[in-house]
Amino acid sequence: MGGSPLRILVVGAGIAGLAVARALRMAGFRPDVTERLPPGENAETGLYLPGNAARALCRLDLDGPVRPLGRVIHRQRFLDAAGAPLCEVDLDALWSGVGECRALPRAELHRVLLSGAGGAVRHGAEVRTLDLLPRSVGVTFVDGTAAEYDLVVGADGPRSSIRALAALGGPPRPAGQVVYRAVVRDGPPVAEWTALLGQRAGFLVVPFGAGRLHCYADEAGTTAPADPAARLRELFGGYGGPVPAVLEVLDRVHVGVTEEVELGCWSRGRVLLVGDAAHATAPTLSQGAAMALEDAVVLAESLRATGSDVESALAAYESRRRPRTRWVRDRTRDRNRTRDVPPALRDPLLRGRGARIFGEHYRLLLGPL
Repeated sequence: MGGSPLRILVVGAGIAGLAVARALRMAGFRPDVTERLPPGENAETGLYLPGNAARALCRLDLDGPVRPLGRVIHRQRFLDAAGAPLCEVDLDALWSGVGECRALPRAELHRVLLSGAGGAVRHGAEVRTLDLLPRSVGVTFVDGTAAEYDLVVGADGPRSSIRALAALGGPPRPAGQVVYRAVVRDGPPVAEWTALLGQRAGFLVVPFGAGRLHCYADEAGTTAPADPAARLRELFGGYGGPVPAVLEVLDRVHVGVTEEVELGCWSRGRVLLVGDAAHATAPTLSQGAAMALEDAVVLAESLRATGSDVESALAAYESRRRPRTRWVRDRTRDRNRTRDVPPALRDPLLRGRGARIFGEHYRLLLGPL
């Protein structure tokens, strides 16, 4: 397809923004990509991609570059706080015909997407104002430069400045969890995705190759501790399974508070929000990156189908994406409520029906985009 005359600005060069830029380039568009932060390495964290993320990467023609990275995950194991089995989910069966589940370094996925998007990102370009015109959007940057676009895509995360500038919604609201992420080397041997569920807290360990483990933990709350490593040892010191050996070698820990974004509309005029800017949820189902990748595929398809009719494309995009993102939000809340059930009641239920319950959380996502 030849280059489209449509002028598109993508704000944000994370997973969502770069995936959108890649999808648009494949559809014949040539978007500008800006990022308010300077270039730099991402924090060292792991990332788990369910099967629908793999399918979206295939649609973006990036499955080849991703395939050598990280490690394919075949099974999810759920244990109680002592390390005794609760249930298992066969991921190969669950996502059969959709895609492999994979754990890999977040920075490596980012590099693949950056290359796929063409590599040209204007860093340090923060948007100061948006002027929503009848058939375009006027954009002024903090450095005083200005431009006019036919479409502005806000892919700048849950605390999106584009969302505020376009009057599409206020700040995100707390989702009620404090989350901890770390990468551990020389830890215990862990073959599969392994989660230990305690009292309103959980600890997840996922291998992603080269002897590395992606560690994710959460607890109920809305305030991050000053010393996250010390808090992890305090909170999970009595857990069993691989947790004690992980805590022994734990070093740098990234901590944050989960946030939710729920909006009545994702676009105003010719400004559109995608990814976490539009529909952030707690990371319980590991669907943040997957939803962003799917958003990119559907947005490019919608624009290609309608040509220069941007308003119709945005309406078609939102009508296709809302059911899936709503499903993820609702199932995330369901699973979080399951964690709040006292273990004496929850654990027998999971031992009997856990695989079916947890597999059901992804049912809608197995279908086409």
